[in-house]
Amino acid sequence: MPRVVTRHYRDPLETVWVEVARRVGFEVRRSESCFASIDPAGIMILGAADTLDADDCLAQMIFHELCHSLVQGPEGLTLTDWGLDNETPRDVPREHATLRVQATLAGELGLRTVLAPTTDFRAFYDALGDDPLDGDPAEVALARAALARVDLPPWGPHVRAGLVATSQIANAVAPFGEATSLLSRE
Repeated sequence: MPRVVTRHYRDPLETVWVEVARRVGFEVRRSESCFASIDPAGIMILGAADTLDADDCLAQMIFHELCHSLVQGPEGLTLTDWGLDNETPRDVPREHATLRVQATLAGELGLRTVLAPTTDFRAFYDALGDDPLDGDPAEVALARAALARVDLPPWGPHVRAGLVATSQIANAVAPFGEATSLLSRE
């Protein structure tokens, strides 16, 4: 008699962040056709696994996109790609604000490396000091406004719950991983 498969394996961080996105209001789909695209109908389309670098994961991408949504605020949830233009420098300050939010939230639980961005702006993120809210006043104002939303619907309490779960997973895995593992602790 053939074996019937009734369960499947999914990476734990992927499981956490796909569910966080769902709770915030987004279905996550993977695609070879783009790196990241947000449909205001509630679809978050992210690059397929083979489009990512070795130090990237779906959890990072979802977290980054949710940080974008925090910066753009509730009105951004109704716009394609949060209303951002990534073809020109117009929205670079908003990207920097997003990275400041990402570093602040991840840093609260020692996850700045684990949940680092996968974008070309990684150098900016890596150069942020111990206080990601120290810098350009316009970017910092956007980041502070975003951080004031994190505990409000639709983001709260889900984003913080995802961060706590990520920290627990990283803490459990760290003693077993090699130093170059994404889940090694800072």
